[in-house]
Amino acid sequence: MFKTIRNAWSIPDLRKKILFTLMIVVIFRIGSVIPVPFLNMDALAHVMSSNSGAVDDTLVGYLNTLSGGAFSNATIFAMGITPYINSSIIMQLLCVAIPPLERLSKEGEEGRKKIAAITRYVTVGLGLIQGTAYYFFLKNSIDNQAPAEGNWTPTYQAIAKYTEGGAMWFTMIAIILCFTAGTALIMWLGEQINKNGIGNGISILLFAGIIARLPYTINQLSMYWNLAGDDNTSYYVTVPLWVILFLIVIWVITFMQDAERRIPIQYAKRVVGRKMYGGQSTHLPIKVALGGVMPIIFASSILSIPSTIKLFVGNVKGFWAGFFNAFSTNGWLYAVLYFLLILAFAYFYTTIQYNPIEMANNLKQNNGTIPGIRPGRPTADFIKKILSRITLIGALFLAFIALLPILYSDFTGLYGLSMGGTSVIIIVGVALDTAKQLESQMMMRHYKGFLD
Repeated sequence: MFKTIRNAWSIPDLRKKILFTLMIVVIFRIGSVIPVPFLNMDALAHVMSSNSGAVDDTLVGYLNTLSGGAFSNATIFAMGITPYINSSIIMQLLCVAIPPLERLSKEGEEGRKKIAAITRYVTVGLGLIQGTAYYFFLKNSIDNQAPAEGNWTPTYQAIAKYTEGGAMWFTMIAIILCFTAGTALIMWLGEQINKNGIGNGISILLFAGIIARLPYTINQLSMYWNLAGDDNTSYYVTVPLWVILFLIVIWVITFMQDAERRIPIQYAKRVVGRKMYGGQSTHLPIKVALGGVMPIIFASSILSIPSTIKLFVGNVKGFWAGFFNAFSTNGWLYAVLYFLLILAFAYFYTTIQYNPIEMANNLKQNNGTIPGIRPGRPTADFIKKILSRITLIGALFLAFIALLPILYSDFTGLYGLSMGGTSVIIIVGVALDTAKQLESQMMMRHYKGFLD
């Protein structure tokens, strides 16, 4: 990968694209530290530190990791790229369920442009909803942590709690709109990387946000290491073991990202005029990690719904308190549902990406056959069986990687580490995809120079 980046840097055109992409990433990180108006950052830090359990909450921890820590600091980019990811997921589901959208997605470039425009509007709508939920989360947290009204001082006024009438509404609307505008700006920055940078814009911003949390993870590991002593000697083992497992997981993900099942294909000879075509052997590659990180993101988005509701309602008691606590990342119910949803969405993503009947028909039209399998329906059934087995292996791999940090934290007590399985898969996947994209652009320029 580093060799690819070095070779790309030597090409002036690609060097400009790399520098433009780095500039966008810097802008993204600057926006991640600029707070929205009407917030006292000292008071917000006090509230977050006092309410540390909320950071372990499903949605809060999920958004904080993907936004590079911007969520817990209530900056203009606090929502991160999550609304766009959820919007893309919703549109993929709707394109399968709603026939007009399905037809629109098959209309070529113009159809894709219309789908992209709808996705942008949905992103802004989701950003508005999540921004509103986050505002109430901040307000409820501050209300719970604030001292008595008689001792209330500006130091603790993270939000203008005691404003009344129009001032209170103006404060609320301004904060929510800043969160929503930040979401729209991040989406625009990602599109600029696609247009003028090296491409893969949204993924690169997601990559940058997760990497920005790496120093926090290192600091947490250092804290656990410093706590090791006569009463906590286990940390001398669990902390180095976490680092070793982290490196092993990176190697396994890198291996699985390139792993594929190759179905042999034999093309029959055919004569066209005076020339003979075909008669060659090739293969049909099917990746093991077919859906990439998408099944994990799908599952995380579904499981974040109860936490989103909790942001609106604040603290609850009785049955509902137990219900929401069951969806915390440390609960067994969350782990079981997470596992099942990853399997379900892996099969769903494979279904919408591959159509065995269409693949069999394409082979038949091009005089291609799978050795030992009759063309037509038997070929479709064979491909479907292969896809089912490969999808199961890939889904189990994703579920294992996603649940490994949760299980390890429960057994060792190392909580609060932001580098979970989802984050590692995103980091490795984006790095490999970006390297391949740079290689393809260099290859294209090589052939262009040769033809010129």
